[in-house]
Amino acid sequence: MKPSDVLSTPEREKLLKRSDFRAWTYVLSTWILIFVILLLVGYFPSIITLLFAWIVLPGRQLSLAVLMHEAGHGSLFKTKGLNTWVGQWLCALPTLGDLASYARGHTAHHRLAGTDEDPDLPNYRAYPIKKSSLFRKWTRDLTGQTGFKLLVALATGGGSQMSKETVGSSNLLARQILVQFIFASILVALGVGWTWFVWMGTFLTSYMWVVRLRQVGEHAVVPDLYDPDVRLNTRTVDAPFWQRFLLAPNNVNYHMEHHFMAGVPCYNLPKLRAILKSKGLLDEVPEVKGYGQVLKLAVAD
Repeated sequence: MKPSDVLSTPEREKLLKRSDFRAWTYVLSTWILIFVILLLVGYFPSIITLLFAWIVLPGRQLSLAVLMHEAGHGSLFKTKGLNTWVGQWLCALPTLGDLASYARGHTAHHRLAGTDEDPDLPNYRAYPIKKSSLFRKWTRDLTGQTGFKLLVALATGGGSQMSKETVGSSNLLARQILVQFIFASILVALGVGWTWFVWMGTFLTSYMWVVRLRQVGEHAVVPDLYDPDVRLNTRTVDAPFWQRFLLAPNNVNYHMEHHFMAGVPCYNLPKLRAILKSKGLLDEVPEVKGYGQVLKLAVAD
């Protein structure tokens, strides 16, 4: 099923329309929330505020990663220059990513989704798994073991989402360090420099758990992982607002729609879903209501 088979030209043009204003709103609101959270912890340090940051901050880190993903598709801003610059310096590098190498690997995922050559298959092929196995994965995520392995992979060029030649380059490493230094310097200037360790500690722990849950929600235990029809190999999670805020920012839960028409900006994905529903194209697609149901599907017990 191709977009041109089920959507009229005016429908496709409307859905593909990009807005620099909306893109900047997404980027700047994410960074404003990041600084608000860290300032709250910095000025009112306590177990409660630290726990609050540990729970809420990962969603903002994922927000940056999602916006990097959008920029990689060229669908965030109208121009290639803005997508490249903002996607790299304000979204990818702050979360230790790299826009160019991510875009290359992600293009392969879109092209090969629904086949056994999908490069992202290791993230979700084994599901459903036993509850004990899922808890072991969570333990590794929340105790920093997964995050530490990521740091080692980035330092040695073994990151699964980044090409070895790019990750291993001194230029990329220098840019990543520079962005973290600038970020930390801004926090120092605001009188809360120590909260950079809250940022990085969260990134290495609870953020890893959120990323795993997102991966499971998108492709694990779908109707048919090896069917080329995106309605069968990819899932959209119809999650309530609080779950989307914490676990699926910027409409990243509309993953089936994204695979159906990858050029649609994230802020137009709900419109695409509504159109597909109105045409009866989702009538036979199982609905998943929230990430609690995703976890139930992921457990084999």
